Amino acid sequence: MNDLEAQLDEALANAEAGLDADSSDLGPLDTMIAERDEWKDRAMRAAAEADNVRRRTETQMNDARAFAIQRFAKDLLGVADNLERALMAAPKNADAGEAGLVTGLELTQKSLLQAFETNGLKRVAPGPGDTFDPHLHQAMMEQPSAEVPGGSVLQTMQAGYELFGRTVRPAMVVVAAKGSGPQGANPYGSAPDANGGTFDGKA
Repeated sequence: MNDLEAQLDEALANAEAGLDADSSDLGPLDTMIAERDEWKDRAMRAAAEADNVRRRTETQMNDARAFAIQRFAKDLLGVADNLERALMAAPKNADAGEAGLVTGLELTQKSLLQAFETNGLKRVAPGPGDTFDPHLHQAMMEQPSAEVPGGSVLQTMQAGYELFGRTVRPAMVVVAAKGSGPQGANPYGSAPDANGGTFDGKA
């Protein structure tokens, strides 16, 4: 390849110096240019193929890792749920002894969630007003709401978890019913008139 490049450089230099005035002598130069372009195309194709192989390998490794820890992660979700229930049931104004127990539960939960996060397991607990995502959330019921728009999450009943972008367990949520939100009680913009009736403000 280096000899070919050297010959090409020499031919180009001769052409620029006017030494190859005869057009019939440009045949070898055209051949070398064509060969150079062919080798360049092959090199680009090889680089693209190597990049594709690297991406496929990364995907396969992530899939293997996710499969290896997914079952173990599911078993630990029950522990996380029990810790959360214990903290929800703990007294808010506890005395010194109970306060120490609550603090211990909080630290244990924090440590467990950090271990989940380190291994790619992320907690999914949408807050009020967050967009409902059918890939991550499971709607358990609908309720009307004056603050949250219809179709949005109103409350999380049980946190969900995802592993490397895959749902291990969807979050169980309550969804705001259609027509909810600040205008939910009056979706057509009607307002009371002086006689106690209503008129359509959008008419």
